Parts: sequence; structure tokens; C-alpha cells
Amino acid sequence: MNAHSWSRTLQVGEGFRLADVDPASTPGYHGRKADGARDLAAGLDELNILQERLFAESRVGVAEDSVLLILQAMDSAGKGGIVRHVVGGVDPQGVMLTAFKAPTADELAHDFLWRVEKRLPEPGFIGVFDRSHYEDVLIGRVRALAPADEIERRYSAITEFEDAAAAAGTRIVKVMLHISREEQKSRLMERLERPDKHWKYNPGDVDERMLWNEYMAAYQTVFERTSTAAAPWHVVPADHKWYARLAVQELLLDALQRIDPQWPAADFDVEAEKKRLAAS
Repeated sequence: MNAHSWSRTLQVGEGFRLADVDPASTPGYHGRKADGARDLAAGLDELNILQERLFAESRVGVAEDSVLLILQAMDSAGKGGIVRHVVGGVDPQGVMLTAFKAPTADELAHDFLWRVEKRLPEPGFIGVFDRSHYEDVLIGRVRALAPADEIERRYSAITEFEDAAAAAGTRIVKVMLHISREEQKSRLMERLERPDKHWKYNPGDVDERMLWNEYMAAYQTVFERTSTAAAPWHVVPADHKWYARLAVQELLLDALQRIDPQWPAADFDVEAEKKRLAAS
């Protein structure tokens, strides 16, 4: 299956229901874990080349496009693994990574998109949002951190913001890593049982688990209200880490292949420079 096929397979379409997605499934892929590891390594070579071309264009001032990967998920679904094993495999000079935390007092004094807009990737870069503005309509809704009418306003604000970013040249890849409640429990328990994982455990994760159904309903509304032609959502089953990493890599490949960056042409006489260098 090529990168374009992955995008079509995982994309949220009309009538999509999150409840119908099996988090342990591997849609569109018939290989096993070992096959996935092999294909991930093979795909990384192409990802590196395309990302380097995109970044090279930015260095000579001809880049017009960028890519923004938005990662959303329940805790322990594998966002960090995506950042390390997929995005971490390319040249970090061309990557802008943002892990949005709870807003500061200064950020709260502005509209919720104020801090997000400042982190949009520049032309030639791959931007990654490890959590994003969608927290403001997910936890914001579930925990009632804002009035209902404000949450409602934010859906339209998000689509307008993303449409504008896409029109300016940013290809937006929105991914929800869909982990099952049972698999999340297993991963959180592993963090408690291993001292080297204690630093990753947050007692608040258990509190959020108690609101699982509310979060799933909030995600469903997000898909219905904010999956657009310019910035569609992709739901990636995440119980198998190897599959989720492979799927996200293919979605990034699809975005970069559509941009089709090229090596910038030399703005000097190559043959003349060869002679000068040989004589130096």
C-alpha cells in the first residue's frame, strides 16, 4: 500500500464513527510486527530525502510549503514514540516541535489560538504539535474549563485557522492515535511496575480514565466539526505501537510527496568552481 492509500484508508469521512474503529486493528496493512519494522526503516530513507529537499529549499529562499503534524490521543497512546521513531529519524534542523502544556497566565489573556499561531512551521519545515489547540475543545469540554458557547465558538475558529494555514502553504496532517482503554491500562501499569518508567507516570491519568466515555464523545464531535477538505482527520489504531508508527510515517510521506520538493539549483557556475577548487 502506497502513502496515498494509507491516507485514504485512515481518513475520517462522512458518517465516521470512532466507536466502529478497533484500536487493535491494522487497517490496510497485512504484515506483522517484523514486517512493520522493516517497512518503517525503508520508509525512513524516503522521508529523510524528502525532508532534506524541503529544508534545502528553505535555505535558499525558494520554499513555499511546510508540513504540520498534529498528534492527539489519550495518555500513553504513543505520541512520544511517534516523535522519537518517526520524526526523530530526520534532520532536526528542519523540525519545529511543540509540546503544548497548560496555558500560562499570559497565554490565557489572549485567544486560545494566539500561542498556537506563533508555532506554525515556517516554509521548508516540518512542525509537530504534541497535543495542540484541540485540547481546548477536548479537555476544555470534558472538564468544563470554558462555557459551552465558548467551546462551540472554538470549533469554527479552529477550522478558519487551519483553512488559512493550509491556504498559506502548510499541509496539515491531523492524527488521533486511538488506543483502547484496556491497552492504556496495561501501559500505565507497566510505568508503575518499572522504576525507569516512574518519571512518565502521572496520577492524573487515572482521573482522566474515569472520564473515558466523555472523552470519546468529545473526539467524535471534534471529527464531525473539524475534519475538513483542507485539514482532514486521520484515526490511527494505536494498540500496536509498530503499526501506529508506520501509519504516521506513511501519512507524512504522503504530505511530502504531494509537495514534491526538489533540490535547489546552484546559483553559481559549478564547473568553474570545480576548477577553482582543484587549483586551490
